[in-house]
Amino acid sequence: MSTDVRDLLQGYFNALNDRDIRACLARVSDELILEPNQGFAEHGRDAFAAFLERQLHCYRETVDALVILAEPQGRHAACEYRVIGEYLATDDGLPEACGQRYEMRAGAFFEIGNGLITRISLHFNLPDWLAQVDD
Repeated sequence: MSTDVRDLLQGYFNALNDRDIRACLARVSDELILEPNQGFAEHGRDAFAAFLERQLHCYRETVDALVILAEPQGRHAACEYRVIGEYLATDDGLPEACGQRYEMRAGAFFEIGNGLITRISLHFNLPDWLAQVDD
């Protein structure tokens, strides 16, 4: 595995845990493609910044048990991790938030170019999350 890719992704997840949007954005390309678990792909760093702002407003999450796998050329990587979170504010189309706590396994696929993340594809079990936050 490319050490550079591992460092890039470890830094990205550290920034997420620190709730540091600026540090997250420093690791993605201007042409980033974000493929959320549900919905349509979002394009560009500005769209990703808006996504992160919404995430930080609605959720307090910590990622742990991170496993990073990368192909030898360092162009593609996959990560599996555990998310421990609290649902803080109601997100569009989801149940009402009232501080519900949740824990789940999740994964993400990444494409890397010129030392930056160019694509993030997020995956988690939405029915499991809904069951955990449905009061």
